[in-house]
Amino acid sequence: MKRYRELLATRFVKSLIISAFPARMAYGMIGLCIFFKVERETNSVAIAGLAIGLNGITGALTAGLRGSMLDRWGQRWPLRIFVPSYALLILTLNIMHSQNLILILAFILGMTAPPINISVRPLWIDIVPRSSLRTAYALDTVSMNTATVIGPILATTLSLSSHPEFALIVAALSMAIGGGALAIHPVSNAWIPEKKDKGQGTLIKNRAIQLLMLEGIFIGIGWGAFNVAIPSFATLEGVPWRTGWVLASLGIATVVGGVFGGLVSNKVSSLISWRRIYLIWAALTIPLAFTYPGWSMAILGAFIGLVSGAGQVFYFEVLEAVRPKGSQASSLGWIWTVEGTFMAFGSALGGWICQNYSPRYALGLTTLMTLVGLLVIFIGWQRFQPANKIPTVEEDLNAQLDSTSDQFRH
Repeated sequence: MKRYRELLATRFVKSLIISAFPARMAYGMIGLCIFFKVERETNSVAIAGLAIGLNGITGALTAGLRGSMLDRWGQRWPLRIFVPSYALLILTLNIMHSQNLILILAFILGMTAPPINISVRPLWIDIVPRSSLRTAYALDTVSMNTATVIGPILATTLSLSSHPEFALIVAALSMAIGGGALAIHPVSNAWIPEKKDKGQGTLIKNRAIQLLMLEGIFIGIGWGAFNVAIPSFATLEGVPWRTGWVLASLGIATVVGGVFGGLVSNKVSSLISWRRIYLIWAALTIPLAFTYPGWSMAILGAFIGLVSGAGQVFYFEVLEAVRPKGSQASSLGWIWTVEGTFMAFGSALGGWICQNYSPRYALGLTTLMTLVGLLVIFIGWQRFQPANKIPTVEEDLNAQLDSTSDQFRH
């Protein structure tokens, strides 16, 4: 854990993580907050599901556009516009009772979601030396995944309490506090988007990005089906509460996996580490369709989460190495647009499979799509070679000096 102690002692690291966390927690809350709000107002689970779907699909479709805004204009004004607007829209949703207006607002909320995660990721390069970048990405991943675990629990607890209106209020306040803190953070304010090289092609023409988007299509479909298969399977078996066991074990293990990912030696390239992790992750999904909602599914989910959490760290490193200049935020944003859109499709497909056939087939789809994603990465292996480089001692020293210089400028 020495690496984490050294990282946290670096200027701006702790303040950046703390600033962004409440906003990330708001993202973890908003889906279930909308679901329970709509279900209370309409007494319809189907309409509540539609509201979440509208919010999710518009959020995914516009993630790339929001990332492109950051790469063009920086972070200061986009965050200062998106954050208060989003918080006010949440509070407006909380006082609405009309079904149609609620659905319209859920749709708009997805479009106006502040780009918190894609704002934080490019900032690490400015404040930590290259030798600490893997640990920084790991810490960032742990923060995101922890918020993903805590947010839904808090949203559910508040929504099912005697004062359910507090759920959306807390989500709005969390976004206002976290997003507002990030918007005025000195590193975010000082961040200047990269300039593209003269004659450089567009992001979408980059072969490595194309492969990551293609991989995102299959991963989105597969894990979208997974998100529906778990609660469907548990409900059909008469044990709906076990959904919480499975998702909690998966979520907590993902956080732990992110911590371990940051401890992997820098002497191993990010590409090699990602390939090894991806192989293990894909292999662990093979028995998924043969598990049952209970201990077998929870234990396998924990192992999958452990490996997945570590894999996210190396994924960020690979993306940073292969993305074209001038795409610090938009590269991840457009990949999330593709993956999130197909995840919505995967959820719909998974629900149809669960209803007409069996949740086991939907879980089998998760395995199949993960294996296809692995195949895409292996076929396009040579396109990711920039991520296979291990920095020399001299490059590491220069990167540390550059980072120190950047900190003084901030």
